[in-house]
Amino acid sequence: MDKQVISTTSAPGAIGPYSQGVQLGDLVFTSGQLGLVPETGQFAEGVEAQAAQALRNVKAVLEAAGSGLDKVVKTTVFLKDMNDFAKVNEVYGSFFAEPYPARSAVEVARLPKDGLVEIEVIAVK
Repeated sequence: MDKQVISTTSAPGAIGPYSQGVQLGDLVFTSGQLGLVPETGQFAEGVEAQAAQALRNVKAVLEAAGSGLDKVVKTTVFLKDMNDFAKVNEVYGSFFAEPYPARSAVEVARLPKDGLVEIEVIAVK
């Protein structure tokens, strides 16, 4: 199978040597998406807004691959502060419907550009 790079201007560009997403067969893997607004390169204000923007960025990468949030099978949520879990969970729940994807959520010491939340997913096409 050939690995295909997924790229879109509807999500922030990569800030290092990686792709926004990669497709292999019918699977789409997104890189972690921060709550950066693509048009400005600035963070949305607050953890809820960053979570929503991160998910909009994930959605844009998936759509560029011909997939969508309804095709997500696994998510990983990285939080700067696990005390924000309930707030992020509420936002997360507004983007996904049953049957929900499998998910992991972890607190990390630091995120790129000092973001508050980063989300990556695996989806089918």
